Amino acid sequence: MIKPGILFLITLNLSLGITAGFIMHRADFCVAGMFRDLFLFRRTTMLRSLLLLVVCSIILFDAARQLGIIRLYPFPLLASPALTNIAGGMIFGIGMVLAGGCVVGVLYKMGSGNLLAATAFAGLIIGSGIYAELHPWWVALARKTAFLPGKITLPQALGIDPSTILLPLIIIPCILFFRWVLQGQWPAQAQVEGYVQPWRAAIYLSILGALSYILVGMPFGVTTAYAKMAAYLALPFAPEHVAGLAFFQAVSLKYTAPISALPLQGGAGPVMDAIAVIQFPLIAGIVLGAFFSALLLREFHLYHRVPGRQYASALLGGIVLALGSRMTPGCNIWHLFGGLPILAMQSLLFLAGIFPGAWIGSILLSRFVLPSRQVI
Repeated sequence: MIKPGILFLITLNLSLGITAGFIMHRADFCVAGMFRDLFLFRRTTMLRSLLLLVVCSIILFDAARQLGIIRLYPFPLLASPALTNIAGGMIFGIGMVLAGGCVVGVLYKMGSGNLLAATAFAGLIIGSGIYAELHPWWVALARKTAFLPGKITLPQALGIDPSTILLPLIIIPCILFFRWVLQGQWPAQAQVEGYVQPWRAAIYLSILGALSYILVGMPFGVTTAYAKMAAYLALPFAPEHVAGLAFFQAVSLKYTAPISALPLQGGAGPVMDAIAVIQFPLIAGIVLGAFFSALLLREFHLYHRVPGRQYASALLGGIVLALGSRMTPGCNIWHLFGGLPILAMQSLLFLAGIFPGAWIGSILLSRFVLPSRQVI
């Protein structure tokens, strides 16, 4: 019988996922597209919304911390920084542009019937399985390039209260926000029924992220679940090999759930554990939320008539994306929506890597996949 605390986590993450998927679909809130558009078309409209999301999350997370609502600070699965965080972010940036979506973007697009996104989803699972073979080598490299042991956030490294640096940090973005309001640069031009302005979506998603942090104990994250799917799929064909891989045997998550006070643990292995309870419902919810949104708008249909090279790009991009998410470790949602607002040093290094990675990915996309610069 499922414990009430476990049932609560499953229901909560499914609900959060459905809501997030619905919002992302209505706003087409694709982080991969934000970076791609910056380098291909010099458009920054969506990146402004991402900055708004980060600032809102800074305010919500820190307010919850000071009120004692958040007890896990920093949240689980974060670690001390290493130079491999930059390399992983760069690989991730290349992959997400080629895939046409990030690890969450492919979910809401898949929910609306996009077969390119489904192809990238398959690539994410394949890439996660490939990483399991490389894990011992990469972990050894990460240990050699690690620094500031025992320090996870920048405030910890500086030995100061988080608010001391976080509050001054948001002043400049807030000035920019006010300027963009005066210049009328916030609204995106769209005459589509049911469209949610990206700036509104950013606020909604920051609230959902804060709720996840308060109630689950951590913000949104899904990438370990992709590795778990790969392990489950490989298990019937090579059980001994799966059992012998260190990546699938490692227990990366150990924490006490904030509401139920249940001690939980989990990893990428093919077992039903805390990762499965938290991330599988979240993934399913995002797909379902986008599906419901598309149905309500009468927009759901299978998008498949695209050149074969775009399917190849989506598959290859998904594989590279998965490798980057494991090498970082974490994804853009985990780091930009969650880690960056608390100034986690892994997330800061990931951000430093994702910009050049997205630039390289945009060059590859325009030269080899979309010669006419059409948008996926």
